[in-house]
Amino acid sequence: MNRFTTGWGAYDLTRFPEDPRDTLRAWDAADEYLLRHLRDEGVRLDGPDDPGRPDGAVVALGDRWGALVTALAAARPVQITDSYLTQCATRANLRRAGVPDDAVTLRSTRDEPPARVGVLLVRVPKSLALLEDQLTRLAPSVHEGTVIVGAGMVSEIHTSTLKLFDRVLGPTRTSLAVKKARLIFCTPRPAPEAAESAAGAVGPAPRAAESASGAAGAAGPASGAAAPAGPWPRSYVLPSDAGAASGLTVVNHAGIFCADRLDIGTRFFLNHLPERSGADRIVDLGCGNGVVGTAAALANPGATVTFTDESYQAVASARATFTANAGEEAAGERARFLVADSLAGLEPDSVDLVLNNPPFHSHRATTDTTARRMFADARRALRPGGELWVVGNRHLGYHIRLRRLFGDCELVVGDPKFVILRAVKR
Repeated sequence: MNRFTTGWGAYDLTRFPEDPRDTLRAWDAADEYLLRHLRDEGVRLDGPDDPGRPDGAVVALGDRWGALVTALAAARPVQITDSYLTQCATRANLRRAGVPDDAVTLRSTRDEPPARVGVLLVRVPKSLALLEDQLTRLAPSVHEGTVIVGAGMVSEIHTSTLKLFDRVLGPTRTSLAVKKARLIFCTPRPAPEAAESAAGAVGPAPRAAESASGAAGAAGPASGAAAPAGPWPRSYVLPSDAGAASGLTVVNHAGIFCADRLDIGTRFFLNHLPERSGADRIVDLGCGNGVVGTAAALANPGATVTFTDESYQAVASARATFTANAGEEAAGERARFLVADSLAGLEPDSVDLVLNNPPFHSHRATTDTTARRMFADARRALRPGGELWVVGNRHLGYHIRLRRLFGDCELVVGDPKFVILRAVKR
């Protein structure tokens, strides 16, 4: 736990799940720079009834662990994030700060944005596609008086980032760098001009239908304006070298890893999936676009599959991918889609097969923390005799952790870059 000192107070913040051994902070220099700028510029954020406050909601887009909304809780902000873990961290940090549960509204990237936005704070994500998608969704809620400030580390803000802000919202410039962080200042265009610019920014029409997942009662764009149709989701058909998934349609919402093609690790996994039959209970853990779980389900008509990921965009993609290949009826009968912390929503000893391609990055940090938690959760969820199949880069050494957890693990197949490992719960 580390103390985050701001112009609004000092807060003890952690990431989620909380680990006393974790040396990574729940904020960075970009969060500090952004909040200091708001205070120095006198942006009125003391409460929703402040007559000097910009007209509309205070929105923090991409607030990574709740640092921004915790500091600005008096303004009753809205946090928009793709990450379930971010929401868990935010709730914990707000409770630790003594902030009432209803002081901050938590929304996902799949929910409708607020009807009118007075202050838009943007932590620049790693994915430019996700940024485009979210700015396009927010554009109708922005007006000429909206204060728009983006923030990121210097390594996260590129010319393409600035062009995107300019194209979707309005003229954009950057600050000087401070402690390797930089701010983005954007002036919203007048409404008619903004509508024309947003319409020109979104590219081709979507090629696959998305499943609805907006929050009940969520407000839509300001003044009845419809949000422009963005270029997401996108879909493509897998070629004949994709193993069990050859010929399948893959649907990706914005922000999904390798959204325009099949990544080589997943391709390797698909060519070596286990051949099984019967009433298997399968989990696609860290499902991404769901192509692995979909291929496993179609290869075994008796199986049911749970797709789980901490990303709202990923689970929406998995639902769309499964539905595109198996149909709506099968999606209702044979599939379950969970936005969750690993396998937290599954009962112990309830699963026959877990398929896992674990991530080894958390924002800009390289770490095996997520993989280790996934392996432990898989062991808990598997029935005796159940199997965990993992694909990973050879250099990550996952076999060491699996042997400690399961007692042993088997190398199914490998090449110079990847390995597929099999561990059985005894």
